[in-house]
Amino acid sequence: MAILQCRFHGSGHMPEYFMTKQSQHPISILFIGDSITDCDRRTQHQPLGNGYVKLIDDMFKVHHPECQVKIINRGLGGNTMDDLRSRWTDHVLCEEPDWIVLKVGINDCNRHVTDSAANPLQSPEQYAEILDHLMGYTRQALPDAKVLIVSPFYISQDMDLPGSYRARIRKTLDAYIEANEVAAKKFHTEYLNLNAAFLTLSKYYKPCYLAEDAVHPNSTGTLFIATKLYKILESALGLVELEHHSVELKTVDL
Repeated sequence: MAILQCRFHGSGHMPEYFMTKQSQHPISILFIGDSITDCDRRTQHQPLGNGYVKLIDDMFKVHHPECQVKIINRGLGGNTMDDLRSRWTDHVLCEEPDWIVLKVGINDCNRHVTDSAANPLQSPEQYAEILDHLMGYTRQALPDAKVLIVSPFYISQDMDLPGSYRARIRKTLDAYIEANEVAAKKFHTEYLNLNAAFLTLSKYYKPCYLAEDAVHPNSTGTLFIATKLYKILESALGLVELEHHSVELKTVDL
C-alpha cells in the first residue's frame, strides 16, 4: 500500500504595511457605487452582495490568508455621483477605511442622455465638480486613506447607428471617464479605466456574452472586474512579492 503525503512550503514574509496596520486593526477596503457594486448586498446576499466585491473578498482570503483584509460594500442600486455625495459622510467617512474604491457614473450618463433638462446634477460638468469636491473633502477628513477611482463602463460596440440609444451612451460616457482621469491625476489616486479594459476584452467576446444590457455584467464580466481591481489592490498593498505556497508530493510505501 502507498500513501500520498503533502508537504507545504511557506508563504515568505508579511509586508511591512500589514505588520504596522494590523497591530491596530485589519486593513479595510470600502467599495462604493451603484447596482454593479451593490449586487443584492442588502437582501439575499448580505453583507457583500454576489458581485465583484464578494469575489475580491474571496481572492484575498484564498491568495493571502496571512493578511487580514476587511471588505465593506456600500453600493446602492441606481446611485449617481450626487447620490454618493448625499451619503458620503455616513457611508464612507464614518467607516474610516484604509482604502476607498469608487465606481459610479453610468446612471449619471443615462439620465443625462435620456432627459438632461430634468437631471441637471447628472451632467458631465456636475459629475466632475461633485467628484472633485468629494475627493478634496476626503483628503481633509481622512488624510491617510488611499483611493482607487474606477471609471464607469458600457459594454457595446455601437458607436454610429443613427438614433441608437447605445451609440449616444457610448459617445457621452467619454466625458464622465475623462472626469475620473482628471480627479485621479489631481488627487494622486489609483485609477482604472474599466471602460477601456472592457473594450479590449470585447474584441474577443461579443458584448452580449459579457453583459446582456451593456450595463450589468454577467458572471464572466463580473470576474473580469474583480480580477482587475484585485490585482491593483494586491500590488498597492505590497502583496505581490509574497512567495506563493508550493506543495511537494511524495509517495510513501507501507
